[in-house]
Amino acid sequence: MPLPAKVSIEGDATVVVTRDFDAPRAAVWRAHSEPALLKRWLLGPPGWEMHVCEMDFRPGGSYRWRWRNVDAGVEFGFDGEVLALDPPARMEERQTYIPGTVGGEMGTCDNVLTLTEIDGGTRLVTRISYADRATMEAAMATGMTDGMEMSYALLDGVLADGDA
Repeated sequence: MPLPAKVSIEGDATVVVTRDFDAPRAAVWRAHSEPALLKRWLLGPPGWEMHVCEMDFRPGGSYRWRWRNVDAGVEFGFDGEVLALDPPARMEERQTYIPGTVGGEMGTCDNVLTLTEIDGGTRLVTRISYADRATMEAAMATGMTDGMEMSYALLDGVLADGDA
């Protein structure tokens, strides 16, 4: 069973999340790039559903993701632009937080995801760079990295099922 994600701060305004998966790099890539798979694992805490997952997954393409808490009825999301792709190793994107009814402004960040083959699996490293330290701290205060690990635990299941 993979260990939980490691979170560190790089420089003044970059969050680095590292997580290993017991699956081939191509499978982890597919799980990050195909809407039907994303909707199965990119959910965070229990009670949330990803009810919008629109993606034009190519450099210059865009995406629109929305989540809803099924009990509370609150929503939030992200709009993004795919800046660069090097399948199955690297993706770069610019992402804007859409607060919906959850609230809070966090603006836009740049994300770089890299997937590296390791002994028996894949190491994922995501660098999330914010405009400044205050914005990064606001994002961290939402429980963002805890939600990421909850989603990664769901991804472990999708990968174990062999669906990716």
